[in-house]
Parts: sequence; structure tokens; C-alpha cells
Amino acid sequence: MTNLPPLRETIAQYGLQAKKALGQNFLLDEKLLARIAALAGDLKGQRIVEIGPGPGGLSRAILRAGGRLTAIERDERCLPALNELQNTFPGQLSIISGDAMQISLTNHVQVPFHIMANLPYNIGTALLVNWLTSANWQPDWQSLTLMFQREVAERIVAKPGDKAYGRLSVLSQWRCDAQLAMKVHRSAFTPPPKIMSAVVYITPKEAPQGVKSDILQMITAAAFGQRRKMLRQSLRSVTGALNALESCDIDPQRRAETVSVAEYIALARTLSEAV
Repeated sequence: MTNLPPLRETIAQYGLQAKKALGQNFLLDEKLLARIAALAGDLKGQRIVEIGPGPGGLSRAILRAGGRLTAIERDERCLPALNELQNTFPGQLSIISGDAMQISLTNHVQVPFHIMANLPYNIGTALLVNWLTSANWQPDWQSLTLMFQREVAERIVAKPGDKAYGRLSVLSQWRCDAQLAMKVHRSAFTPPPKIMSAVVYITPKEAPQGVKSDILQMITAAAFGQRRKMLRQSLRSVTGALNALESCDIDPQRRAETVSVAEYIALARTLSEAV
């Protein structure tokens, strides 16, 4: 571990200038990276999946904490730096070269596992929604420790009536606990992005009975897709939704951002039972 060069030297050695097309911004502060890795608790012997490790900053923190890491990296320029880590931490690191959007984690990692990532901004939300909307629950992952643009992180944890409250809030909270665990200033990155970032920590909980994930996704997509309209208008395209509003005693003149997660669950349950 003591033989590893500073991250800045690793980036220079392997010519790892961040690519905007890949949504890359590298964190170099190893104390900060250790704090992020610690959010998931004691990692010794735990299976961890990291998406987009880049030069391996967070990977170092995970490995130093004793985690058994599977790193998925699309950018082939980063593989030599990750191979260096693999040699430094024998038996702890597996590397998969490929696109995380196209890879089934359970084909490569024994379940259960934790997921950690400084997610590329251009695919972060899509990956999160995939992890949150699995038809089978409990999921294969035990926790998600994820870096996002701060505005995305705030949407994940927002409550009804908050400006940030939306579809992502409902999907994140209906069967998970989500918290904004840490804010990260733009100056911590190389190159510094134009926006601030934040880390969210998400853990699964028991799913509400009788609710189909695809039904909830359909309702929230319709409601928040026309969030300035009343529910009686925004949900008109969803078969049975207006009757479900009446059954759940939800005023159809309300707007999407005023409806609680529990109320969306009730709507989804009513429609799920009708299918």
C-alpha cells in the first residue's frame, strides 16, 4: 500500500486526462475518498462493485479498508492503473473492461454485494433507476454509496412539497431508505466540474405488499411528466388511474409534487390489484 504513488502522479503516468464524453471528473483527495468508502460501514471481507473507477482513487480506499472489489471500467486507458492496484492488493481486486449499462452484475459477482461509485454524470441516473426498479426484491445489492451532481442527489432524498421532489424521489424512497450523506465541493475534482456534487447512501427495506414496480413507474412517469397539471389531467392516460384516485381518497385537483410516497404506493397498489 505504501508503494502506491499519489493519484496525481498515476494520472500523469498513464495520461488519464478526464474525458468529457465519458462524464469523467476525478477525485484526488485520498482522505475524502476514505470517508466516502467508510459510509457503507466496515468493508473488511465485503463484496463491493465499483462503477467507473477511473484511475482508482475510490478503489484504493475500498481496498485499504479490506473490501473485495470488482471494478467495471469502460475506459481502456484506465486499465493499466487498475492493474497496478491489482498487483498491490493481490486477491482483492477483479477488473471487468466494459460498459456498466450492458453488464449483468450477478454474472460476475457473488450476491449480495455493495455498490460504490463516483458515477459518470451522463449515466448515473439511468443506472440508479435500473437498480431501484428491480422486479425481484430484496435486491442483489445491500447498499448504494453513490456520487451525483448535487441537484440529482437532492431529488433522490426530497420530500413532498420540496422543489426537488419528483419521480426519482418516489422511486428511491418507496422501498429504500435514502439519505444525503456528504456534500462535495467542485474544487475536489480534477478537472473541477461546473456544479457541486453530493454522495447519497441508499439501503433497501421491505417492499410494500401488492405493488408492482412497473405500475409505480408508469404512474410517476405520467404524474411528473406533466407536473404543472392537476392529477385528473396528468393521469388521464393511465387506465383506471382516475378511479384509483377516488378509491385512495386523493383529490384529483392536486398536483404531482404534493402527493406523498405513501399515496403513490396506494395508487400503485390499487392499479396493481386491477391488472
